[in-house]
Amino acid sequence: MEYISLGATAQQIPKIGFGTWQYRGGAGVLKRAAELGAGFVDTAEAYGTEPIVGREIAGFRDDMFVATKVSASNLRYDDVIEHAEASLRRLQVSVIDLYQVHWPNPDIPIAETMRAMETLVAEGKVRFIGVSNFSPDQMKETQDSLKANPLAANQVRYSLFAREIEDDVLPYCQENDITVIAYTPIARGDFDSPGGGLREIAAEIGATPAQVMLSWVISHEGVMAIPKTDSVERVDEAVESVDIKLSADLKERLL
Repeated sequence: MEYISLGATAQQIPKIGFGTWQYRGGAGVLKRAAELGAGFVDTAEAYGTEPIVGREIAGFRDDMFVATKVSASNLRYDDVIEHAEASLRRLQVSVIDLYQVHWPNPDIPIAETMRAMETLVAEGKVRFIGVSNFSPDQMKETQDSLKANPLAANQVRYSLFAREIEDDVLPYCQENDITVIAYTPIARGDFDSPGGGLREIAAEIGATPAQVMLSWVISHEGVMAIPKTDSVERVDEAVESVDIKLSADLKERLL
């Protein structure tokens, strides 16, 4: 496994972690991820999977970096505190490694939300602060609201077929030491690229289309990916994508 820094912090995180939207659990996916050095799991109160994650990592919590999210409707100061504590209980952990705002809410000042986030950090209930689906302007406002902690990450949709963040979000994150956590990095198994080259290139280099897509995503500076799977075999497949290095020519053919 290869690792990158989480934003401007000293924390190292794997280039491949695992998301848990619609995750069923029970197959040993997270345990296998930890064994392979990909011990990063992302969930959210809105997913309903925090209890599953909590049960599954109970025996190897120290090998997992646990990220979860507070919903956009719960961003008032008292609500953030209350919902973080509820997530801690569901996850059966004493601290959330990365607590993220799931979506921006223009009706609630981000300064109020960040004040609660920093309270949670000060109390030892959260280690790092992140956001999700934020624009550059929203990230800038968030950064300006933080007094003692950096904005560590922005979780956004990013894949070979969903490249909108390259216009502004990705450059902003790279310039400001904010890690991009790419969700839906293999486009939910849609391997028919617009140029038609994905399957062909995968066959040429002895990889799977999913591995090529993951390799392409994590080849970008400051980007990690969180594919979702219910299969242990797919964990190995995803982790092996770290060893695939796409040449500039191959990348050009993919686009």
